[in-house]
Amino acid sequence: MPVDTERALAAAPRTTEISWTPEDVQLYHLGIGAGVPATDPRELRYTLESRLHVLPSFATVAGGGPPGVIAALSMPGVDVDLARVLHGGQSLRVHRPLPVRAAATRTDRITAVHDKGKAAVMVLRSDAADADGPLWTAEAQVYVRGEGGWGGDRGPSAGAPEEPGAPDRTVERPVREDQALLYRLTGDLNPLHADPEFARRAGFDRPVLHGLCTYGMTLKAVVDTLLDGDVTRVRSWTARFAGVTYPGETLRIRMWRGDGAVRVAVGAVERGDAPVLTGVTVEFTQG
Repeated sequence: MPVDTERALAAAPRTTEISWTPEDVQLYHLGIGAGVPATDPRELRYTLESRLHVLPSFATVAGGGPPGVIAALSMPGVDVDLARVLHGGQSLRVHRPLPVRAAATRTDRITAVHDKGKAAVMVLRSDAADADGPLWTAEAQVYVRGEGGWGGDRGPSAGAPEEPGAPDRTVERPVREDQALLYRLTGDLNPLHADPEFARRAGFDRPVLHGLCTYGMTLKAVVDTLLDGDVTRVRSWTARFAGVTYPGETLRIRMWRGDGAVRVAVGAVERGDAPVLTGVTVEFTQG
C-alpha cells in the first residue's frame, strides 16, 4: 500500500535547519487575523516590531516550508496523493517562550501509523531546539483516506467530548474572504486552500481555510480573552480538526476555564455551529 508502515516507522529522523525573523512572526499573526483594530495596543503586541510577542502556535510555520501534513508525505515509506489527505489534529508543547528571531534545528519523524479501517492516520512528531535548548515539541495527525484496512493498530479513539455546562466565555471571530490566501504566505501552499478545481477533487465545493489557521485564531482568542494577552503563559495546545472553515464565515469560540487549563469548542456560526475544532485543551501557567 502507498503507506509502508514498517519503512515509515523505521526511517531515520529528518533534520532541518530553520530560522525566522520578526517579519515572519508579524506575517503569521496577520495571517491569523491579528491587527484589528490596527491601533489597539493589545493588537500591537502581535504586529509592531518594537512590542512583538510570539504566539506559540507560530511554531507550526516557523522556518517556512511545507507544514507537518505535507512534510509527512515526503517521509520514507509514504507515497500518497495530496488530494486524499486531511489534517486530523495538532498538538504543541512549548518548552519556553519563543524568540522573535532565531536559528534552530527541527527534527521530524513518523512515530505511529494507525489503521482506522477506511483510512490511515500517521503521526509526525517535530522537535525544535536552538543554541539555548529545546523550544517546542509538536505532533501532527495526518489522515489519509482509503489507506486503512491492513489489520494494524487502530490507535487511540477520539470520542465525542462532553461539554461541562455553559461556557465561561464565548467570542466570535470573523474569517476574511482572503484569509486563506494571506495565510498561504507563511509557507502552506496546499492548493486545497486556494484552487477551486483542486478543492472539488478533494471533495469540497470550494477552497477551505487551513486547519492550522483556525488553530492559531483560536489560541489567540483564548490568550486575549482568558490569559490577559500574555503569550508566555501557554504551555501546551491540543486540538482535533472535526470539520472545515470556509473563508468568509464566523468562528464561535466557547471556553471553559479550569485550574491550569482551558477547554475550548469551535463552530461555524453560519452553518448552525457545525463543529470545526473539538477536543481542544490549552494548558497554561497561573498569572
